[in-house]
Amino acid sequence: MKILITGATGLVGQHLITHLLSKGYEVNFLTSRKEAINSLPNCTGYYWNIEKKYIDIACINGVSKIIHLAGASVSNRWTTSFKKEIINSRISSSKLLYHTLQNNEHNVSQLVCASAIGIYKHSYNNNYDEESNEFSNSFLGNVVQNWEKSANVFIDLDIKVVKIRIGVVLSKKGGALEKMKQPIVFGVGAPLATGKQFTSWIHVADLVKMIMLLVTKNTEGVYNAVAPNPVTNLTLTKAIAKRLNKPLLLPNIPKFLLQLALGEMHEMICDSQKVSSLKIENKGFVFQFETIEKALKNLL
Repeated sequence: MKILITGATGLVGQHLITHLLSKGYEVNFLTSRKEAINSLPNCTGYYWNIEKKYIDIACINGVSKIIHLAGASVSNRWTTSFKKEIINSRISSSKLLYHTLQNNEHNVSQLVCASAIGIYKHSYNNNYDEESNEFSNSFLGNVVQNWEKSANVFIDLDIKVVKIRIGVVLSKKGGALEKMKQPIVFGVGAPLATGKQFTSWIHVADLVKMIMLLVTKNTEGVYNAVAPNPVTNLTLTKAIAKRLNKPLLLPNIPKFLLQLALGEMHEMICDSQKVSSLKIENKGFVFQFETIEKALKNLL
């Protein structure tokens, strides 16, 4: 089977490609940098320019599945221009893929599109499953809702669409865990805001296996990509500190300070989303890292 990946050089994309190649899949990938076309061993790279609406249509030759992970990082400062990039990198890229398939012969039967649990409304009490429709009206909430709408149109091409609402991805290679552990390593770690906000997380290895389950089963619909045991920010901070054998001496960092330092971005770390993994478990998925203690033991 040949699979086309967007966002191949991102955190999840790199792990996914390693897994795909180990299982004997052929991999095409799209890159916005011409010099990166030959950057991934044993894969075939193709150039696209989302802003100019250009794509090398040879990227879809022989492809039966597309895993669409492309999207600008949300962890950079949310200037007005960068907020536009966050939106366009997701929605415009989906539109370019759609028009490519609409206007050219292809054998694509399934699109697996990344999404995010940021679609759910901030709540300390709700336990969100895929049927929940209490969506956030924050910037990220609106981005994710429009992101999913941009994926839904592929159904018009008789393509099965899977939307994976991904939680906080934990990995050894940078990402959220690296940012969380740095202040703790230097002795200035502390819970954020109330510390009561839930973090729905997933180990990157489980995320990759989950994506592959949905691909091999030719599934469609919405799935939450989170571990079965969300934790509060306080619990997560303490667990990282314990694993690193570092004390937590400082009081919680107040929300107003986070707002001053990060601006609108503070929503990402202050909002609470407790998200259920039951649907994917009922699909037969078994987590390797179902608790934060197991995940941190492996990653730290």
